[in-house]
Amino acid sequence: MEITFTPIGTIHSPFHDPAGMPIQPAGCLGVQGWIDLLPDYQACLKDLDQFSHIYALYHFHKSGGWSAEVVPFMDSNPRGLFSTRAPRRPNPIGLSVLKLEGISGCRLEVSNVDILDGTPLLDLKPYVPQFDMVENLKIGWLQDKADVVKTQVSDRRFIDDQQVK
Repeated sequence: MEITFTPIGTIHSPFHDPAGMPIQPAGCLGVQGWIDLLPDYQACLKDLDQFSHIYALYHFHKSGGWSAEVVPFMDSNPRGLFSTRAPRRPNPIGLSVLKLEGISGCRLEVSNVDILDGTPLLDLKPYVPQFDMVENLKIGWLQDKADVVKTQVSDRRFIDDQQVK
């Protein structure tokens, strides 16, 4: 079975090179960006301005292939890909929660942007804490590392075919 996605817009940010950019929205609070939605989808924005935050789903268009095990940014040990948020995935789809600052026509002003400039947008969804909040959760190998996300930046390990060790 082949599955095909068509971008519905483009995400813009101040990050033009993966090296040195934040790895999660928590590491780039206040960083401004925007999404240019294709005109065919403008009607889809109706009522979205009633939400403070949105999920942006996008294509990791600069990720180089995929690996079953990766050394994630916040660790030095190889981990199973699905226990990480690394962009080197069989289906290179990214997910970020962005603050929606405003909508004008087909442009969405957003903040807390941890996404490479020029990234193809696949979908938008409203963030609803009552739907998405989980109780009694575990965060595995990240338990003692989660606070590092605010200062951790990326390098080129998932862009090139060779993973940086």
